[in-house]
Amino acid sequence: MTQLQIGPHTVQPPVVLAPMAGITNAPFRTLCREFSGGKGLFVSEMITTRALVERNEKTMQLIHFDETEKPRSIQLYGVDPDTVGKAVRMIAEEDLADHIDLNFGCPVPKVTRKGGGSALPYKRHLLRSILREAVSNAGGLPVTMKMRKGIDDDHITYLDAGRIAVEEGVTAIALHGRTAAQHYGGTADWDAIARLKEAVPEIPVLGNGDIWSADDALRMVRETGCDGVVVGRGCLGRPWLFGDLVAAFEGTESEGREALPLKGGGGRRVGAQPTLKEVAAVMLRHATLLGEWLGDEARGVIDFRKHVAWYTKGFSIGSELRKKLAIASSLDELDALMSELDLDQPWPAGADGPRGRTSGRNRVVLPDGWLDDPYDRAGVTADAELDTSGG
Repeated sequence: MTQLQIGPHTVQPPVVLAPMAGITNAPFRTLCREFSGGKGLFVSEMITTRALVERNEKTMQLIHFDETEKPRSIQLYGVDPDTVGKAVRMIAEEDLADHIDLNFGCPVPKVTRKGGGSALPYKRHLLRSILREAVSNAGGLPVTMKMRKGIDDDHITYLDAGRIAVEEGVTAIALHGRTAAQHYGGTADWDAIARLKEAVPEIPVLGNGDIWSADDALRMVRETGCDGVVVGRGCLGRPWLFGDLVAAFEGTESEGREALPLKGGGGRRVGAQPTLKEVAAVMLRHATLLGEWLGDEARGVIDFRKHVAWYTKGFSIGSELRKKLAIASSLDELDALMSELDLDQPWPAGADGPRGRTSGRNRVVLPDGWLDDPYDRAGVTADAELDTSGG
C-alpha cells in the first residue's frame, strides 16, 4: 500500500503534513516538499472561515501557495455552518485550493471555548450541519476532516463523528489518537485509529499521533490498517523526515538523497541523520524563505526563532550561543552565529523521539452548558467564529 486517494488526488506515498498553527506556512511546506521530492500532501496552517470570508489581510497571505504546490490544501476552522459554507464556496469559485480539510481536532482554549476544534464533534447535529454545508458548497473539491477521539474519556465522539462524516460525503478522515483533555501528553491511542477504520470502511482513514520516525509510520499502518499517516510534531526542526517517510513507504534507501545547497555551493548528501553543518544549512534556508514570504528579512528571522530549539535539539551548543541563536534578527547574524558552532557534530541520539509540546491532561475550556446535551446547538452563534487565522 503506497498511495492514498483523496477525491481526484492520488497521494503517493500516503503521507500528510499535519496543519500546525504558526508552523506549516508556505516556507515550511516548501522545505518538506523539497525533501520528499514533491511526494505527499502538505496542508496549510489553520484558516478561520470568518477571516477568510472577510478577506482578512493576514489570512489572505496564509492561503498563498507556491506555484509548485500540487494539490493545494487548505485547512479550515469554523463553528457556524453558514460561514463555513461561504468560505468553502469562496475557495471553490475563486480557485484558491484543490482540497479542503476541516479542523475538528484543535484542543487549545481559544478554539474550544467557542465550541470549535475538538469540542465541536460532541454536538452531533452541529457537526452534521457544518459538514453538509462544506460538501454542498465545495463544487466538487474533496472535503476531509481531522478530529480527536473526543473531549475527554467520558465524552468520546470519534465513532459517531466518523459515521456522520461518511453520510455527509466527506472524502477521508484523519484521527489523532488523543482526547482534547490529553492535549499532547501521554501516548496516542492507535487502537482507536483501528476501530475507526473498521467503523468507516467506505472512506480512507489516516492515523495521527506519535509518529517520530519512518518506522513509526509503517508500524501505525501495519497495526491499525489505516490508509495513511498524518505527521505533525515529529517533523518540527526535521523537514527531512518526509524524505525518510517517502523512502520507507516506497521501500528504498533514504541515504543519498540530495541536500539543500550549503553556503558557498557544492552541497552534499543528507541522510536520515544529518550533521550539524547540514542542519545549519537547512536552518538558514528556512529563515531565508520566511523572509522572502513575509517580504522582510528581519521579520523572517524573527519568525524563525521558534524553530531554533527544534533544529538544534540534542546537539552540544553552549547555553549562551543557543540563546543568541534564538534572538538573532538578521540572516547575516544568524549565519555568523552558526559559524561558531562545532559543525562537524554528528546527529545526536538525543535528537530522536518526541518533539514539541508534550503537555499532559488539562481541563478543556468549553462554552457554558456545552456538555448538557450532545444534540442541541446551545451556545453556538455566528460570533463564535474567530476573526484571525493561523498562529
